[in-house]
Amino acid sequence: MLYKKGKATNTYTLRVKQDELASQLDISRQALNVHLHKLKNHGYIRTGRGFIDVTEKGLSALGISTTPAFILIKVSPFKRIHVYEELRELQVSRAFRIAGEVDGLIIVERENLDEVLKKLYAIDGIEDTRSYVTIEVIK
Repeated sequence: MLYKKGKATNTYTLRVKQDELASQLDISRQALNVHLHKLKNHGYIRTGRGFIDVTEKGLSALGISTTPAFILIKVSPFKRIHVYEELRELQVSRAFRIAGEVDGLIIVERENLDEVLKKLYAIDGIEDTRSYVTIEVIK
């Protein structure tokens, strides 16, 4: 029922304990809790034991689009292993090996599309790319 009645959302999850995060930010745990409480009340984050989720509203406030771009890639059959290893190193939302007319699908934030494409062009074995930018979420 949770799955059927729920809806897919974009979140970024930071898996860290709050005392560790406070230490990294060089503030007290109490000060961190005050800030997190404000962010949570505005709907920018969700928190739980050992994690902090940045919500779609939080991503939007940061200027990060919640409608991604998709990059389809065609890979040389002789370079697939090398290319897939290189793709694992890219800063992208998700990367998939797929079957069909193309060999891979990369999901990337629209703001990072140009940067990712430049890195893809430098990978030996990528024969072609096609990029698609989403306009809006339909469902």
